[in-house]
Amino acid sequence: MTAWTIRDFHSQDVEGILALWQSLRDNGVEPVYDLSEVLASCEKDHAVVAVQGDAIIGAAVGRAAHDQGWIVFLATLPIFRGRGIGTLLLAAVENRMAAHGLNKLSALMPETENRVEAFTNRGFVVKKNLRYFERHIPVQRAELGVLDELGGRVLPRDLWDRVAGMTAEKELLERRLVMPLAEAALAEEFGVVPPRAVVLFGPPGTGKTTFAKAIASRLEWPFVEVFPSRLAGEPGGLAGALRQTFLDIAELEHAVVFIDEVEEIASQRSGEPPSPMQGVTNELLKIIPAFRDQPGRLLVCATNFIRSLDSAFLRHGRFDYVIPIGLPDDQARTAMWNRFIPAHLVAEIDVQTLVEASGGFSPADIEFAARSASQRALEKAMFDGVVPTERRGPVTADYLERIAETKATVSDAVSADFLEDIAALART
Repeated sequence: MTAWTIRDFHSQDVEGILALWQSLRDNGVEPVYDLSEVLASCEKDHAVVAVQGDAIIGAAVGRAAHDQGWIVFLATLPIFRGRGIGTLLLAAVENRMAAHGLNKLSALMPETENRVEAFTNRGFVVKKNLRYFERHIPVQRAELGVLDELGGRVLPRDLWDRVAGMTAEKELLERRLVMPLAEAALAEEFGVVPPRAVVLFGPPGTGKTTFAKAIASRLEWPFVEVFPSRLAGEPGGLAGALRQTFLDIAELEHAVVFIDEVEEIASQRSGEPPSPMQGVTNELLKIIPAFRDQPGRLLVCATNFIRSLDSAFLRHGRFDYVIPIGLPDDQARTAMWNRFIPAHLVAEIDVQTLVEASGGFSPADIEFAARSASQRALEKAMFDGVVPTERRGPVTADYLERIAETKATVSDAVSADFLEDIAALART
């Protein structure tokens, strides 16, 4: 049998690394580091391979930062195990890393890996009572400049949980959008194609923008809002600026792209001669298919007037779902009032009465009534000669007073139109 030797990693050894990676998984061992991380370290850090003839039979990959080194990957093909190859690979990669002046060399191993002789032979000591925590950073350093130019940002991770009530809508969005995108590999096993574009429609103030942001938060993807009104002043005009914006977005690995009041640039095309806005609509219709070809992205368009959208805009193949976001029901209004009333006062407020009094209110209406009740109560205590008691803050009557003075954003006529739009246009 031809003898094996150890040498430095060469770029043509990638297929051999892939075979070693797969051999671990075939034997029930899931490597700690992702394959992309291992390959990146092969190219940029320190890697050695064991070869027999032209075949890669083992590899060790290390990474050094200051005085701390890490073994990112160590594997030999199953038929070559027990021959001391792993021990020598560790020694070789450690020698390559010696110039960094390391004080410590560490390794993380899956619980299912029981072949650890290579490490113990090299003097590694198993640390007891340790837990490994890992978190993926949603935006890579190279993307920060692009994201900043686009005006995008990474939203707080708890935004999804802070959406009060609207349980049915949250569950639908979780099932249809978040889960297939967050678990893309699992979705693929079931033959599910992750969504690429969705329309949220409903009356004003029902939380469409909040839901779009919450989806980005739930996925931990950057949120990029496109403002057509701001793009209109660009030298190339709105259509050209829109095209360039989406080309810039393509440089991000992941993104939730949001266009609010999309009817402004995608309304029904009609009239002779064509209006200038028709060119913008045509450009958007061209952009969406190209956007859909890029994984790791979701386009969310919101509209208060879905029936005004161009029929070609909503057709199958452009948008996966057309989801209604309506007024909150009793359960949702209860959750919203409980959120907007100061926590130390909730137990003393007749929340059920507020829920009944605010029927037909949008989330924005409820928030306005709650905030203004608190403001009025503060003004009474500070300026109107109302002597504050030990219990400071608004009472039920303050909230009811503000509810009575708050004009509901959504009229009965708009609510009726919304129900018709659900029957005619919704796709969930």
